[in-house]
Amino acid sequence: MRFDDAAARLAGLPAAAALPEGPAELMPVFTDGRLRPRLRPTTTAKPAAVLALLFPDEAGLARIVLTERRTYDGHHSGEVSLPGGKAEDDDADPASTALREAREEVGLDPVAAGVRVVGTLGEVFIPVSDFHITPIVAIADRAPALVASEAEVARILTPPVAAFLPGAPIEIVERRIGDWPLRYGGYRIDGLHVWGATARILGQLGAVLGAD
Repeated sequence: MRFDDAAARLAGLPAAAALPEGPAELMPVFTDGRLRPRLRPTTTAKPAAVLALLFPDEAGLARIVLTERRTYDGHHSGEVSLPGGKAEDDDADPASTALREAREEVGLDPVAAGVRVVGTLGEVFIPVSDFHITPIVAIADRAPALVASEAEVARILTPPVAAFLPGAPIEIVERRIGDWPLRYGGYRIDGLHVWGATARILGQLGAVLGAD
């Protein structure tokens, strides 16, 4: 998809409640007959935000910024994610959280790249870490100069948005996470299986970009 087309489709992004849903295959289900895992935020869920930043490459195609997390002892070790993290007291709103975290994780300079926030996608709850995430959608006039945080990011990925547009391949995986036997889908990006909250956010963004 051309960046100009993507930017035009994202201009005037409606409220999250009016957006199309992403592919159902990305949602986790139990394989032992239990009901779907809880996907509504708990009363203790901590607010967080991530940045879905689209930018043009040299050929004028739309790309997005993702990170591969470093391996560590904890939830989400080694996973692919959008830049972002937990809200802090000094953050004015979710967009402030997402931009601050992107600066810390990948060295994003919003002014230099001409970044404009255009809206939000549907909130996503992560049961295993008890976060509810607001996905912030932004577009950059220019490809940003990015530098991975040595403490948090193993590498920066900038795949084309075609990787998650409607019709993109979805790989189905079955695995056990703790006591949960699960089946879920994800996207294959730069040799990595992108699943969970990140895949669901990308799936909804792809549905928005691919809508008639």
